[in-house]
Amino acid sequence: MSNLSSRLPELIALASEDSSEKRRTLLRELTESFFGTDQRSETETTLYDQILVKLTSEMEVAVRAEMSKRFSILRSAPMGLVRSLANDDEAVVADAVLRASPLLTDEDLLGVVRTKGQQHLRAVSSREAVSEAVSDVIVERGDDTTLGTLLRNDGAQLSRSASETAIERAKVNPALHAAAVQRKSLPPDLLNEMYFVVEARLRQQILERNASMDPKLVEAAVAAGRARVETDDGSLPADYQTCLAEVTRLQSSGQLSPQVLARFVRTEGQTSFLIALSKLSDIDFHTAEQIVKRKELDALAVVCRGANVDRALFLTFAVVLLNDEGDAMAKAKGYADLYNQLTPDAAQRTLRFWRMRRTAQAA
Repeated sequence: MSNLSSRLPELIALASEDSSEKRRTLLRELTESFFGTDQRSETETTLYDQILVKLTSEMEVAVRAEMSKRFSILRSAPMGLVRSLANDDEAVVADAVLRASPLLTDEDLLGVVRTKGQQHLRAVSSREAVSEAVSDVIVERGDDTTLGTLLRNDGAQLSRSASETAIERAKVNPALHAAAVQRKSLPPDLLNEMYFVVEARLRQQILERNASMDPKLVEAAVAAGRARVETDDGSLPADYQTCLAEVTRLQSSGQLSPQVLARFVRTEGQTSFLIALSKLSDIDFHTAEQIVKRKELDALAVVCRGANVDRALFLTFAVVLLNDEGDAMAKAKGYADLYNQLTPDAAQRTLRFWRMRRTAQAA
């Protein structure tokens, strides 16, 4: 529209009309005119922007939302209009441009995620690309539904600190388990922290990710994870020192073996078994204790496979631990099948992450 500049007084007068119908007609005409040509001078673009912002701001929600949809993916959209729509207090209006507009900068998005509500944050979390700076604020301010949206978006970059915060929240909310485990860019040590809180299906996915991981990435991930592992995971049982002395004596004389584990699990009490298991597999006592007390037999299969405890002994441990449950043998055989499916390499890689606690405690 080459004569747009010459019509400036007329357009401003129309935009100031009391009649909402006249303003609506002008908005519709200007919008159609804008989309009708790519040939606009800088002055004309500025004029479009000024009048469209004024008119749109005075329209009802449905009209503003429609404008947001129409201008959301347009690279030549008036910048002032896009920013105005992105900051609209009505989430249904802001949604389209927040999700898709290529014109919004990190500064624009930070202004939104620092001040607006959860629906605005979810729209930003769904963008094709979200920078670390923006994600950091979303992790800080977002509720768990928003966090789930962000975690499921592989185009969202999370800093190490934001990833750690997200995983701590995911651990205690089952609704976030799948989003956390299935996030492709989640650091492997944080992925493995999820193992003990997620269901079997997701545990299997963690083991599969470990099996396919580059050994160099395993080393780097273990080093990163070790730095944040707590050195005190809880109090020790009353008979710990006595049992430790006996297990240490056996280890020093070369008599600590998987067969000794079988003897402990049957006759010597749980503490001796846990200490021996932790020493043979090189995990810390509290990790072993958690596995046994909660009867995490799929995790015990990982430990035994990684520590070269054969299937028959693993089956023995499983039967003893499940002894107070009905049909213990049948259940134990089911876990023995899981043991068979595990490759030693996948088990060893998973154990590397669980061993971080032992390494940290020894430091």
